[in-house]
Amino acid sequence: MTDGARESRPDDTIEAESRDSYRPDPRRSGLGLKDDLVMALRFFSRLPAGDAPHERPDLGRIAMALPLAAVIMGVLPLLLLLGGVWLGLPAYFAAALSVAAMVLVGGGMMEDSLADAGDGLFGGTTPERRLEILRDSRHGTYGVAALCLLLVLRVTALGSVALANPLAAAGLWLAANIAGRSGALWVAVALPPARADGASASAGTLPVSQFAVGAVFATLLVFVIGAPASSLFGVIFALVAVALVALGWTALCRRLVGGQTGDLIGAAAGLGEIAALTVLLIFA
Repeated sequence: MTDGARESRPDDTIEAESRDSYRPDPRRSGLGLKDDLVMALRFFSRLPAGDAPHERPDLGRIAMALPLAAVIMGVLPLLLLLGGVWLGLPAYFAAALSVAAMVLVGGGMMEDSLADAGDGLFGGTTPERRLEILRDSRHGTYGVAALCLLLVLRVTALGSVALANPLAAAGLWLAANIAGRSGALWVAVALPPARADGASASAGTLPVSQFAVGAVFATLLVFVIGAPASSLFGVIFALVAVALVALGWTALCRRLVGGQTGDLIGAAAGLGEIAALTVLLIFA
């Protein structure tokens, strides 16, 4: 195309084509597990994911691969937990190393999201002010308290079980993490983006069908990994707890900010993980 022809095209046509070029390819809405897994790992972790070209994140594809991505993200932290205890480290020390490794693998995103959500939702008095605080990288009292409680609860849960059975501790945490991460995506199904320029908005909408595929996959993994460490009833009630957290958090976000953001989804994952871990520990 010549420069003159390009210049003669209406601006709205150029803008429309530009928008279309960034839309997820509808042909990729199926189960392309390898590519979807790479996308999920790049979106939720700092793990190396190959040198394939980066695609624009698509929540629908990410949701279906997220349970398997959560398993991969848990490998290094759980090896530190198991290896540390078997090498003679105190169980709580090994648990702290494991939690630190999970923070590094995940780039601190879940932890930062929970802290931002604590400050934003409970530190502002209007939806606009809450969203402004959510965007602020600094943490206040609510955020620091939420972050510290998340880390302390993880370490004490893992350490207390690892004293007697490190393998069971690893299974409980991995099952809880899978359930929490996948369940949190319901927030993206039920609520529209609260702002147009956030990470969640850039990843597109999450259809119920693709969320359901990921949720079924996550449920199967949670049963396989969590039931031997806890019990069948423990897994069932843990999944119910995650669902209740996701529904309750969705209602709270709708009332306080009128939508969802990446931070609010990440916070839901952390809350769901702790809810699942609590129930699994009761039945362990």
